[in-house]
Amino acid sequence: MTDRIEKQGLQVAAELAQFIDEQALPGTGVEPAAFWEGFSALLHDKAARNAALLDKRAALQGQIDGFHLENPGHIRDRDGYEAFLREIGYLVPEGDDFEITTANVDPEIAKVPGPQLVVPITNARFALNAANARWGSLYDAFYGTDAMGRMPPKGGYDRGHGSRVVARTRVFLDQAFAIAGASHADVSRYYIDKGALLIDDMPLEQPDKFVGYRGNPKAPDAILLRNNGLHVELVFDRAHPIGSRDQALLADVRLESAVSAIMDCEDSVACVDAEDKVQAYANWLGLMQGNLEASFEKGGKTMTRRLNDDMAYTAPDGSTFTMKGRALLWIRNVGHLMTNPAILLKDGSEAYEGLMDGMITTLIAMHDLKRESGNSVHGSIYIVKPKMHGPEEVAFTNEIFSHVEDALGLPRDTIKVGIMDEERRTTVNLKECIRAAKSRVAFINTGFLDRTGDEIHTSMEAGPFSRKDFIKRKQWIGAYEDQNVDIGLECGFSGKAQIGKGMWAMPDMMAAMIEQKIGHPKSGANCAWVPSPTAATLHALHYHQVDVLAVQAKLKAGGRRAYVSSILDIPLATFRRWSDAQIQKEIENNAQGILGYVVRWIDQGVGCSKVPDINDVGLMEDRATCRISSQALANWLHHGVVSEKQVMDTMRKMAEVVDRQNADDPAYRPMAPTFDGIAYQAACDLVFKGREQPSGYTEPVLHRRRLELKAQRNH
Repeated sequence: MTDRIEKQGLQVAAELAQFIDEQALPGTGVEPAAFWEGFSALLHDKAARNAALLDKRAALQGQIDGFHLENPGHIRDRDGYEAFLREIGYLVPEGDDFEITTANVDPEIAKVPGPQLVVPITNARFALNAANARWGSLYDAFYGTDAMGRMPPKGGYDRGHGSRVVARTRVFLDQAFAIAGASHADVSRYYIDKGALLIDDMPLEQPDKFVGYRGNPKAPDAILLRNNGLHVELVFDRAHPIGSRDQALLADVRLESAVSAIMDCEDSVACVDAEDKVQAYANWLGLMQGNLEASFEKGGKTMTRRLNDDMAYTAPDGSTFTMKGRALLWIRNVGHLMTNPAILLKDGSEAYEGLMDGMITTLIAMHDLKRESGNSVHGSIYIVKPKMHGPEEVAFTNEIFSHVEDALGLPRDTIKVGIMDEERRTTVNLKECIRAAKSRVAFINTGFLDRTGDEIHTSMEAGPFSRKDFIKRKQWIGAYEDQNVDIGLECGFSGKAQIGKGMWAMPDMMAAMIEQKIGHPKSGANCAWVPSPTAATLHALHYHQVDVLAVQAKLKAGGRRAYVSSILDIPLATFRRWSDAQIQKEIENNAQGILGYVVRWIDQGVGCSKVPDINDVGLMEDRATCRISSQALANWLHHGVVSEKQVMDTMRKMAEVVDRQNADDPAYRPMAPTFDGIAYQAACDLVFKGREQPSGYTEPVLHRRRLELKAQRNH
């Protein structure tokens, strides 16, 4: 039984109440009585509106199901389909052109295109790694990955591989910072003379790319360069193992990498109660106060990680300036769907978790607003709001944040919102979604994973969908990606806000990422998600190759490329000439991914992890990937492509595979041979009850089963 404390009509879990009163509130200037009064009003006053919006989701889904039952298969009358969606209020009229009025946006969001990290806030070490990933060693990124075509030889440092790293890095320097009449591969000295950078007495072809240095100008410790808004630091050290063997004493090349990062309270965490929420909020508090630490064992020694300090440089004119040592941090709240038992309302019902997050994460971020060298230099708080369905729900988020600002005494629009374009009703109404938050929106992005899960669920009754890999090849996805950029530019995002793209899900395949992910800046997106700090450093190379702001200007001049009619092209299977082997492979691929993810979520409370797929390729899995797989199997079951017995037999077969893949994890509990554990049951629920889950989301099943397991352990 949870101990609770009464707060202005709220029954708050004691550990959450204590955290807020003793840790979050002190230092903000907000009086406890005012906080709890405002919080209680938010949770009580907005609950009915929240519930009504969820009811509307369900009602619209019921009407769409009815349409497809009467008109099965591919849409034959597209005009009639769109007219139906307008009639039921799923599609809303697009209003006149406008531009967002968001003010006080930090340069990392408004002006500097670059990689973006997303990490679970519940893991302090990961959170610190992401915050500190503002700067990354290109030498390390090349050396420790397959980025140059193959992994380094096993054992100690390999000089041959190291030499190839140095040579490849010099190629990058020649491309981004060309020297007049020479190559970085051949020079032996970098120095500053009368405010100018000279390299073996030769200037850069574009001298203004030199912006600063550290140390003695005649033999600097570091030189700071800038290209397309991103900085590169050349580090010189004759005592360093690499620098001592380098003709120019160049010990490292450090790239400004993760310009921004999202600390995630949503898809990558497993927060189901007050204990979990306090862990998430406490880590966010540590980041906002600047004192978060994480200790861990490495090489037999205990190491402690902290936030990086800012770095001081001398400018060409002799003045001094500092560069941020950390990424600009967003916090991702949960969406409108879930409630959480951490707080009960007057009627005994659970509070909506999205309302909780909005109030508490903003309160915590107020600590940063009082720091001289913190997260935002412009006094803004950045919150990503996921899984909103259409303009009404964005308007509701705007109402929530206005209430929070008033309750905490913050100026209007202090909170900036990131709109995740990851649900179909948001995609087809994107311009009006942006309009609903036009004074605080600072980010839109495409999230292919959740977007695909919603695509399947929305049109579940239309017929069997294509296999997962083939859904990506259908017309709708290209139109979706293009329209997101087009509308963002049309609404004035360039130079004011981020237009983002989704995650590279294979953290061990960096050569493939380097080859493919350049498509994101080329598409006009000024940020894209990466799975690790190393990936951020390698992806930063793309932003040196592509001037995103120039791409955006060209795209804006060309007008909109994609329209709703193309996005509404449902990716159903066209021919269905699948062999038995192809069908079985698809079931196995989906089942294995679901089980590999869910077993860690339920048993260990791990919300995001690298899960080996059926071919033992490590893939970053979170609730979005699980949503696709479960909805894909639910769709095929519903339409008789596969039988319940075939899927259940495959689930058991894949459970044994997942058991083998986790055999070295001492905390892992096998699913086979009994197949009666809570984690296995949860995975089956996601598939066999997938059609009835709200919007196809995985949260209701996962939360219920995780709470069941925690209750079992406590007894």
